[in-house]
Amino acid sequence: QVQLVESGGGLVQAGGSLRLSCAASGRTAATYVMGWFRQAPGKEREFVAAINWSGSSTNYADSVKGRFTISRDNAKTTIFLQMNSLKPEDTAVYYCAADLAIFISTQSNRYDYWGQGTQVTVSS
Repeated sequence: QVQLVESGGGLVQAGGSLRLSCAASGRTAATYVMGWFRQAPGKEREFVAAINWSGSSTNYADSVKGRFTISRDNAKTTIFLQMNSLKPEDTAVYYCAADLAIFISTQSNRYDYWGQGTQVTVSS
């Protein structure tokens, strides 16, 4: 079992920055692919970014490439999402997820564990 706890959401003006964190605990948490998904009101949950267990491989949704950066701490149990140049369309609940896999997947149904979510609101 793996527990995920997100933090760092909030309200920011367009063009601003936020940094999300997700701390994982539990058995073999350091060996999981970890990622971020988001869900805006009335929309389906969508992939944002993910990182493999070693931090050597990352994947981003086209909508956030060049603006968001995902990273992993040395202990491999905490991931971060640095979000720059935020836009109103980035407004959503952001969820951290973990997948016991070698290769990164962008499909939410591949992920085994989920955090409770953190709200990000970008005002225009």
